[in-house]
Amino acid sequence: MLVVGFPAGAFQTNCYLISPGEGEQCVIVDPGQEAEAGIAEALRKYRLSPVAVVLTHGHLDHTFSVTPVCDGNDIPAWIHPEDRVMLSDPFIGLSPESAAFFGNLTMREPAEVREMTDGAELDLAGLKLTVDHTPGHTRGSVTFRTAADEGGQLVFAGDTLFAGSIGRTDLPGGSMAQMNESLRTKLLPLPDDTVVLPGHGPTTTIGRERASNPFLTGLVDLTDPSSAHRGRGRGI
Repeated sequence: MLVVGFPAGAFQTNCYLISPGEGEQCVIVDPGQEAEAGIAEALRKYRLSPVAVVLTHGHLDHTFSVTPVCDGNDIPAWIHPEDRVMLSDPFIGLSPESAAFFGNLTMREPAEVREMTDGAELDLAGLKLTVDHTPGHTRGSVTFRTAADEGGQLVFAGDTLFAGSIGRTDLPGGSMAQMNESLRTKLLPLPDDTVVLPGHGPTTTIGRERASNPFLTGLVDLTDPSSAHRGRGRGI
């Protein structure tokens, strides 16, 4: 399997291209602000043909380039229905500071949008992506699981889980209670060697986070109201 990732835009959001190998079809994950040039370079370098964009959630730093990328390649965008509205009205999910950063911005959906729900299996580009609904950062946050070449799993975690942190829950649609449940039921049960590719920051593993992430080890009580806004990650 080929996985190409790069940070894009002011928020350094990780955009990924995943494919069975060079010269084949690929899926694009989270084309955020200023991601178009990096995507075009990766497509040329590895001779890839995109067939779909999949979105971990609807925040603008993950979706900024989805319409030009999808419409320019005549491919669909996949998103959870709870976050679909943010494709055309992104400011409903932003903090006032982030909204001010983006200023007067008009967005629209790609020409083709498909909705995905918990447990869906997407067969795209010769890959099988399993969708896990992981609300907490947003109502429609999801993660994507797929098999790695060496027999393990990869998880594209969006802004649910980071190396050493979790996604912030103080934005519109966020919920620490839901984040706690998503982490407990969807991510922590995965094997320790599962590779986590987050929406911001470096790659990690479930085992590493289980052992050292303060939001997963009890150093911060996820049920304690005083910690309700401490999972801030690097998202908007």
